[in-house]
Amino acid sequence: MPKTQKFRITGGNRLKGTVRVSGAKNAALPLMAATLLSSSKHTLRGVPALKDIFTMAELLDDLGAVCSLKKGTLEINTESIDAFEAPYELVRTMRASVLVLGPLVARYGRAKVSLPGGCAIGARPINLHLMALERMGANITLEGGYILASAKRLKGARVYFDIPTVTGTENVMMAATLAKGTTIIENAAREPEVVDLARALKAMGAEIKGAGESVITIQGVKELNPIKHRVIPDRIEASTFITAAAITAGEVTIENVLPEHMDAVIEKIKQTGTEVKTKGKALVVKGPERPLPANVKTMPYPGFPTDMQAQFMALMTVAEGSSIITETIFENRFMHVAELRRFGAEISIEGHTATVKGVDRLKGAPVMATDLRASASLVLAALRAEGESIVDRIYHIDRGYEAIEKKLRALGAEIERFKD
Repeated sequence: MPKTQKFRITGGNRLKGTVRVSGAKNAALPLMAATLLSSSKHTLRGVPALKDIFTMAELLDDLGAVCSLKKGTLEINTESIDAFEAPYELVRTMRASVLVLGPLVARYGRAKVSLPGGCAIGARPINLHLMALERMGANITLEGGYILASAKRLKGARVYFDIPTVTGTENVMMAATLAKGTTIIENAAREPEVVDLARALKAMGAEIKGAGESVITIQGVKELNPIKHRVIPDRIEASTFITAAAITAGEVTIENVLPEHMDAVIEKIKQTGTEVKTKGKALVVKGPERPLPANVKTMPYPGFPTDMQAQFMALMTVAEGSSIITETIFENRFMHVAELRRFGAEISIEGHTATVKGVDRLKGAPVMATDLRASASLVLAALRAEGESIVDRIYHIDRGYEAIEKKLRALGAEIERFKD
């Protein structure tokens, strides 16, 4: 069997110093897909070197593009696109691969994209993507676990999402830029990553109004120019470092942030007794000796993000009292609870609600990551815990955090990556 990588963490150190946040993976991925809308040479700056970025680059390469990432600058040449299939081998490892569906149909009139992860289609929002493209005139069939989509030219349509879907909004918005006529997306996702994509598309020549609001209007154009764009900072990485400072009673300056994208997290963290001060595009965070309890309910943006629920729960495990955390976005987002209990955390679950009773101290333990944000919560708990912890399956954390162990070490954490 191949060797797996793990983190060895000795807790108890207060984090101190300055850390710089990388570009947002969830903004870079749709931008990479958007390069398919124009047969040109594209430049994206501030792109993090992450597993998901490399997976999307591999997918674009399979389609005939040429991708090169050097020191945060990603060059993509889409002048020789000659294939239109996103295979299961790539889509199963990263659901965001489905973002090529809209651009391929809009620009080339056809696409063959694997169903993400082989899941039942009705249980995941991918059905909303397909419904929208059908409204725009695409012929959609399912065959052998693949979505087959075709259209001579997409037509503008009114699209209503039953629930806000980020990738659905992005897919339809990209497809609509080259459609004939006007497309209106109702109950659209409002996340900053959607706004960042719209900003890039408008710079390419697209006509888009309302990004960041619940209704987005796109007037289709015949062609688009190449992308030249800088990716926004990663608000989830920044929020994770805020929580790291809070849980270790540390004092950390976090650079390259857009605080306006993090209002819900900052306000909730302040309720725990953590000081958070804004200085331009930086945050100065000072954690309390022991955090106060605070209740959280995850909501679509601008509410508290589901991608920060696990990390906030880690913080609440050592709070002075009990807190209630309610997950409204994903049904399987409490998988980290069993692992946090291994540190000595007291957490009970009933349905979509977790009750966290803060304990005086956590103790180091061997734990296993179950997903990207769960892995971050385990690292945070290990930083606070007494003694040594081993975090297994850290390939999850490599999907969303660029060189996290190096950044934490620079702040004084005792953390090292090793192969088992």
